[in-house]
Amino acid sequence: MALLKQKSFKQIGEVFEKFIPSSLLKPEQAGSMSRRRLFSKENTFWAFFSQVLDADGGCKEVIRKLQSYASIKGIKVPSSSTASYCTARTKLDEQMLSDILEHTADRLEEMPEAGLLNNRRVIVVDGTGVTMPDTPENQEVWPQPSSQKPGCGFPSARICACFSLESGALLSYAIGNKKSHELLHFRQQWKIFKQGDIFLGDKGFCSYFDQATLKEKGIDSVITLARRAPVRAARSLKTFGPDDLLIMWPRPKYTAKLSYSKDEWELLPEELTLRQIRVTVKHPGFRTQGFYIVTTLLDAEQYPAEELAELYFKRWDVELFFRDIKTTMGMDVLRCRTPKMVRKEILMHFIAYNCVRRLMYEAAEEANMEVRIVSFKGSLQALRSWEPHLNQAKISKAEQFRLISDLYEVMTNTPIRQRPGRSEPRCVKRRPKNYQRMTSPRHEMKEIQHRSKYLATNP
Repeated sequence: MALLKQKSFKQIGEVFEKFIPSSLLKPEQAGSMSRRRLFSKENTFWAFFSQVLDADGGCKEVIRKLQSYASIKGIKVPSSSTASYCTARTKLDEQMLSDILEHTADRLEEMPEAGLLNNRRVIVVDGTGVTMPDTPENQEVWPQPSSQKPGCGFPSARICACFSLESGALLSYAIGNKKSHELLHFRQQWKIFKQGDIFLGDKGFCSYFDQATLKEKGIDSVITLARRAPVRAARSLKTFGPDDLLIMWPRPKYTAKLSYSKDEWELLPEELTLRQIRVTVKHPGFRTQGFYIVTTLLDAEQYPAEELAELYFKRWDVELFFRDIKTTMGMDVLRCRTPKMVRKEILMHFIAYNCVRRLMYEAAEEANMEVRIVSFKGSLQALRSWEPHLNQAKISKAEQFRLISDLYEVMTNTPIRQRPGRSEPRCVKRRPKNYQRMTSPRHEMKEIQHRSKYLATNP
């Protein structure tokens, strides 16, 4: 059992430990995580990390790995109960996980970039939703939609996240419920922006307050026009081209409905100079044939309209980043039953996502190819298959290096096909199972079902 305490769940850690500071995983000076035990602080972290990477994603999968390792080493196989592991997960400090996530983002940002818009960092922002088990604790923090009856829905949380468009790194995030707007969550993350960055967002982030405030901090914006009518050429300040205008926005009138205070409103400039660019969609399959973007990048020679339009089309990558986390890694439906553990589960998914992204970057660099065409799903599949072999007790450093080199080769040998202009109908071919919908709580439906059976047998 001593061997299990020293080295059990660090199989996957052998690959990722250089991305995650070991100092944060050292035992505490005192308390429950201070002693060396089977589910120590380090073991519990790597077990949780491995769990979110697994295709199954259940706690029982972690225990089966531990039992398999013990069997291979000829050690007494531990119990199949998940109680000790689940208890150990609750003792992991949420702030420690946040620090690890920040470190993984910083390590990804250290990777050399190809450069977008004069080598300026572009941060793309978007929001998404996740659901979780229907427990009173989760419902209190993240209530289900009011249109659903009690017992028929699931708690629903909204996540707003900032990603590096070039590396795909998740830089920061904020969680709220369905009643809180993404703009408020976005403002909680302004600290991750640096002077010279470019903020890229959709129409949900079109706000005078945000663009003006970020501009004061030396941060430019490229967003879709919303809430305001496009300015006509006759009323523009200058015409750079037929669809490229220099315009002026007056400060909005103050009302109590604004998402910021009157003091903040008074600090805003009375006018904001922007560029308005009409983008015509030439590719088939888009739901719109054209839209407007507004930007604080006013130099038409340094930032041509065509480049800005192309940059905005790349905003779609953030949808793919969320798909990698929610669909490929399985974060769409969370498993934990309390808000405290839900937040930790989300953090662990983000940490694992950044680590896989870092591996993809290293693999792409070794193969001398763009990371953009490396498949996240293919990389995760390869990693899941290589994991059991990377921490063999008798394996040498040279053999481990060979295994990792082969892993990188497998991750990059099937690049994603680039199909610009691809058009596919948004439809589903497979029919869902013909089950009835839950329109009332389960216990009421059971009672109705039992009553129907009784009347059928006792007419």
